[in-house]
Amino acid sequence: MSAYLIANVDIKDTEKFKDYMKATPSVIKQFGGKFLVRGGDFEICEGSWNPKRLVLVEFESMQKAKQFYNSPEYKAIMHLRQSSAYTEWVFAEGLSEEMSNILNN
Repeated sequence: MSAYLIANVDIKDTEKFKDYMKATPSVIKQFGGKFLVRGGDFEICEGSWNPKRLVLVEFESMQKAKQFYNSPEYKAIMHLRQSSAYTEWVFAEGLSEEMSNILNN
């Protein structure tokens, strides 16, 4: 089952964050991840949530998402994000096979 990294990013140091942005794609790809949303425009339709910059990454499973996050490769660049931006991250599983079958029938 697919899993997703959903992040709200509030960049505080643009120059340092650029280094993080350059280094991240190859590490994400190494763990089978794929960017679906990376800082594009968005529109608030309801509620008061007002993210600064949205990021959505798809992984083939929750296990792969966690492997990415806990990998030595990501740990080596994580400090760039943490020192240049305030971020909120969650991992979320996608539709289970059972739920997918219910919705598609």
